[in-house]
Amino acid sequence: MTTKADTPAVKALLFDIFGTVVDWRGSLIADLTQWSAKRGLSADWTTLVDAWRQAYVPSMNEVRKNPERGFVILDTLHRQSLERLVAEFGIQGLSDADLHYMTMGWRRLKPWSDVVEGLTRLKRNYILSPLSNGNVALLTNLAKTAGLPFDLIIGGDISRHYKPDPETYLGAAKLLCLAPGEVMLVAAHNNDLAAAQALGLKTGFVARPTEYGPLQVRDFEPNGAWDVVARDFGELAARLGC
Repeated sequence: MTTKADTPAVKALLFDIFGTVVDWRGSLIADLTQWSAKRGLSADWTTLVDAWRQAYVPSMNEVRKNPERGFVILDTLHRQSLERLVAEFGIQGLSDADLHYMTMGWRRLKPWSDVVEGLTRLKRNYILSPLSNGNVALLTNLAKTAGLPFDLIIGGDISRHYKPDPETYLGAAKLLCLAPGEVMLVAAHNNDLAAAQALGLKTGFVARPTEYGPLQVRDFEPNGAWDVVARDFGELAARLGC
């Protein structure tokens, strides 16, 4: 069992957010269902939310492929994807204010039940920050709403890159004036951890087997030689001496 003694150099813990820290799927489905009932709207919100998330990586890839257009923050990418999906789903009667409310749902996501207590314990000994593709405004509002005790917010608009670009991981370490080996990425996604590990960061895996609901096909368990593996943030804190 890996413990703090095995990772003595680590000074900062960086967290993937969507899926690792917050339940984006359950939160968005509940939010849109409750909101639409008040508005008298009806749609298959579960399918829309799943499609919205499936647009996430392709939208970031478009930013990578077209650097001449400049960096586009995730709030904007979410809005663009939503406008396309609403048209494809034939959802009628949505105003600009409605689309804005829906997009801002990503700022209202709820944390998994173990997160706030686990982060509070970890904060005793480590610097805590997101390392997310979300932009700083999105993540700051999310942390405020969800009660996440981060010390700072590192979003994609700081490095102006999206994971798994090396600039995101190395840029975060540089921002903290730490060597890569003094930083641990905590994530529920093996591919995110692999990218970080290849650049010298330490890694912590916490599985979220219900992140995608019935659509989940991967990340049920660790598939790499990660420095720490825990079932939840409480066990992560214990493993790291908090």
